[in-house]
Amino acid sequence: MATSKRSLFLKRRLRVRNKLRKVNAGRVRLSVHRSNKNISVQLIDDVNGVTLASASSLEKDLGIFGKNNVEAATKVGAAIAERAKKAGVEEAYFDRGGFLYHGKIKALADAARENGLKL
Repeated sequence: MATSKRSLFLKRRLRVRNKLRKVNAGRVRLSVHRSNKNISVQLIDDVNGVTLASASSLEKDLGIFGKNNVEAATKVGAAIAERAKKAGVEEAYFDRGGFLYHGKIKALADAARENGLKL
């Protein structure tokens, strides 16, 4: 039986998320989504079911509107770290979803760490 790339991605995303939930109970989740054109990230409180902060390459004030490269991911990572501080969040766990931890995803996580967010 042939499995599609999408179904493999969804399986990988659920596997990553479920493992992280077991280990990091009570902490805020930093969830990343990457499309072919943009990258976005959210700080999610799973206990209360609310989004505390978010950042995206679609935001015009970041100066990277419509760009999807490592530089854009770095700026989004820095922005989410600043917004996390304003929301009172100092540490979170990094939920990469089904995306591999390299390139843009790694750049975003490193930028968030450099700007004071503990992942």
